[in-house]
Amino acid sequence: MFEVENLQVSYGQSEVIHEISFKAEKNETLAIMGRNGMGKTTLFKSLMGILPSQSTKVNLEGQDLSGMESYKRVANGLAYVPQGRMIFPNLTVQENIETGLQVSKQKSIPEDIFSLFPVLHEMRHRKGGNLSGGQQQQLAIARALVTNPKVLLLDEPTEGIQPSIIKDIARVLNEIRQMREITIVVSEQVLSFTMDIADRIMVIEKGNLIHEDLRENVDAAKIKQYLTV
Repeated sequence: MFEVENLQVSYGQSEVIHEISFKAEKNETLAIMGRNGMGKTTLFKSLMGILPSQSTKVNLEGQDLSGMESYKRVANGLAYVPQGRMIFPNLTVQENIETGLQVSKQKSIPEDIFSLFPVLHEMRHRKGGNLSGGQQQQLAIARALVTNPKVLLLDEPTEGIQPSIIKDIARVLNEIRQMREITIVVSEQVLSFTMDIADRIMVIEKGNLIHEDLRENVDAAKIKQYLTV
């Protein structure tokens, strides 16, 4: 289980995340939805230790991550695919993925990575910067997976990606969860994608979690209202 209690983030004197609390179970996909500027990326960066925060608890399977530096959080099973993907454009696909191996202590890329992402196997000797946006997103997810995470954080994975690739990414995330039995927490604005992958949906607005539903109970019209200005 991944458990967050009373998480606060401030920029200077201005508090931008207001005592957020949530839990995500093992083998559950939780989506946190909201418009731009509502706090999704700030929340994810604080969970990874990239931004300083205050909290009662950030707990992953009994291990308190509060106050840990980012690399220690990764070593304890938290992986992060940032908004904009942040791959290394001058490294090959294979070299990009191998950067995650240092954490997992594995010598080579696990076979299931290339079975999940066959296009990356085909392009493994190509520079990351020469891939399309959708291929780069798959590469960023693959790089996170080789750290062997218990929890995978994905910040707006569909941003700037064509609809056919969005469907592929949804399928792969569902496969990953079945194969690895990991927890996935995703921030998103595209409701159709979220409904394809999430067990539970939360809405963030101005740094507060204001709504929660199981997927089967989601009122799409209501969620869309939260996502429009």
